[in-house]
Amino acid sequence: LVGGATLAAMYLPIGFALPILLAPAMVGFGQLEKHRTVFMCFTVLIVLAGFGLAQVRDDFGFGWMMWLVLVVVVTDVVGYFAGRAIGGPKFWPKVSPKKTWSGTAAGWVGAAIVGMLFSINTGVGYQLVGVSIAMSMASQMGDIAESGMKRRVGVKDSSNLIPGHGGLLDRFDGMLGAALFLLIIGQFLAITPGLN
Repeated sequence: LVGGATLAAMYLPIGFALPILLAPAMVGFGQLEKHRTVFMCFTVLIVLAGFGLAQVRDDFGFGWMMWLVLVVVVTDVVGYFAGRAIGGPKFWPKVSPKKTWSGTAAGWVGAAIVGMLFSINTGVGYQLVGVSIAMSMASQMGDIAESGMKRRVGVKDSSNLIPGHGGLLDRFDGMLGAALFLLIIGQFLAITPGLN
């Protein structure tokens, strides 16, 4: 249902796409007996994020899609290794006990480097560094939000599809946050379509 709604929304004017995107959340909300609010909020966020990723691909091209992916991956990888190496105060121990402030800040630095490289090679300008850092923060918010959701409903993993990795959603929680952020602020960015 969610995949069909997202696919249909890509080929419709935005006025018709929005109710179709929100419909799966309403359908699920009516069928569940508990955790309905959590389900509805996350369904809306996931569907809008998927729509945002499709919009980036269609409107701006593969190169900018790679920028988005690299910012999220570098944030996650650099943050993980820096957090383990440096340690220090925890970011939010009750929700994500392993995340540290050092790893969080290192993720921002990694995203800034990605933004710097893309700003040089694309001629977009150095504002892309700041946008990349903000997107890094949005991806971290997606990660934290998904951890908080799991704790709220009392599960350790979001699925059993990828054993030992916290579930499929754990591989994409940062991407969801970043895609949603880009969907919201994309209209204000001077990104040139068609980067190859």
